[in-house]
Amino acid sequence: MNEHNYTYHDDNFSLDKTEDYTLLIQVEDKSFSYAISTNGKLIAWAENYPFDELSDPQELLDLLSAKYEQMIIGLPAHSFTLVPAELFSGERLPNLARFLDVKADSKVIAQVLDKENIIVYNTSEAIVSTAEEFGIRNTVFTSKGWLTAIAQNNPGTDCLYLNIEKKKVEIAHFASGKLRFYNSFDFIGDDELVYFAVLVANELNLEAKYTSLYVSGNIDADSKGLSRLAEFFKAAEVNNLQVLQLPAEVVAHRVLSIAALSLCALSEAV
Repeated sequence: MNEHNYTYHDDNFSLDKTEDYTLLIQVEDKSFSYAISTNGKLIAWAENYPFDELSDPQELLDLLSAKYEQMIIGLPAHSFTLVPAELFSGERLPNLARFLDVKADSKVIAQVLDKENIIVYNTSEAIVSTAEEFGIRNTVFTSKGWLTAIAQNNPGTDCLYLNIEKKKVEIAHFASGKLRFYNSFDFIGDDELVYFAVLVANELNLEAKYTSLYVSGNIDADSKGLSRLAEFFKAAEVNNLQVLQLPAEVVAHRVLSIAALSLCALSEAV
């Protein structure tokens, strides 16, 4: 078994009660994490299982083969584009796919992101094939929940929202409660992280000295990366938004992205 960054199970967690639970799975290219909730409370969470454990479970066989009240699987995007919902049609999907970095082993998916946007993205056929075993209708774009959680909590127009997982940062901006900008960037080191945050702020005509950053994911409140961001912006702090009731052992910003999958209804494929 790979070394996991963190594993948590509530003392009352039981595989005999899974029909009352929601299973949340967040897939990356070569790994996945899972969380389990019930009655708005997080009762289990584990990170960084190898992808093979999802496609051919051994250690997690009982957990992944159990029957749940609901299952939501977040699929990663190798590349993506946002299309206004009013302009999208299924007939246009092949043309839209040309904007993506589609390879021979890629699968293009179009899903509702919010009321105004369709996200068209590609991911590997291996990931989609595994998801189909759990029910492809249970899948959503992996960051739909994170974006939904922010949108539902009065995002400021002078704020940028960042989510960091491994060496990728997602950056979102909202105006009047609606998504105005969303993109992701691969980065190496704190200076590149700052570079992309400043780049986005400039593109949006936001003055860094008046802009606050709220960061979730794989970053610590006292990290050098957060301190470096704070040198260039009005403020940079971890995002303490909670969409599930959390135990004291679990830090809110660390699980925000996967916990927010609980806000996603069954996927709306288009």
